[in-house]
Amino acid sequence: MAEAAAEEKKEEPKLESCRGWKNPEKFPVIKSEHSLVKKYLTEDIWNKCKDTVTKTAGFTLYKCISCSVVFDNQHVGIYAGDEDCYTDFSAIFDPLIKEYHNFDGAHKANLNVDDLKGNINKDCPVNSTRIRVGRNIAGYGLSPGITKEQRVEVEKLMKAAFDTFEGELKGTYYPLYDMKEEDRKSLVDKHFLFV
Repeated sequence: MAEAAAEEKKEEPKLESCRGWKNPEKFPVIKSEHSLVKKYLTEDIWNKCKDTVTKTAGFTLYKCISCSVVFDNQHVGIYAGDEDCYTDFSAIFDPLIKEYHNFDGAHKANLNVDDLKGNINKDCPVNSTRIRVGRNIAGYGLSPGITKEQRVEVEKLMKAAFDTFEGELKGTYYPLYDMKEEDRKSLVDKHFLFV
């Protein structure tokens, strides 16, 4: 009976920090059988890219695909550690991005609101929306690859930028590591901070 209970309670593998991980010489076993990494990572791509280390965050292809090596439930199975990953490992990122996002070509930044073209039906208006931006500043690692030192630098850079805001944009910066409990509660209650 105890054995059956132990078998049922399958513990999820833990993905520890990959900073000290060494690249395997052999082609890695991809546990996420149905992932896009499994579909697009070939031994030729592996052999071509396995020893490349990105300039910004020191990321490797193995670090990028580690989630699909450790876990068996990844759909995509790859994370860029910094912007260099998209060029250094383009042999796998390009076809994967093309399939996942149905995107073929270079990204074009355009912040002109007049150029936005939508397909929102006027009979069914949008009452609320949230836009999430999960990228970073050029020259710094993305979430999986950013170092503690880079995070501190980014915070200083952003605080300096916030200090230049005027009028309705001016506000108060609340650092997460040193926030007063009453400020935290107020920000959560107003839906500006999520826990």
